[in-house]
Amino acid sequence: MKLQELRNLSKEDLSLKLVNCKEELAKLSYLKNSGQIDKPHQFKILRKTVARINTLLKEAALAKKE
Repeated sequence: MKLQELRNLSKEDLSLKLVNCKEELAKLSYLKNSGQIDKPHQFKILRKTVARINTLLKEAALAKKE
């Protein structure tokens, strides 16, 4: 997901998206270990999405703190 799309989501939606991405990463990890993964590039995409969401949540927390 692109950063601009993520910025339009609410804090609750971002938290939900974060949980979903982490669950999907766990599933992909299982598939990778069993040798059944079809799209190995999804790891990179999901890790970057998780990092983007964490960054946005941190920015929101810092903005609220100020």
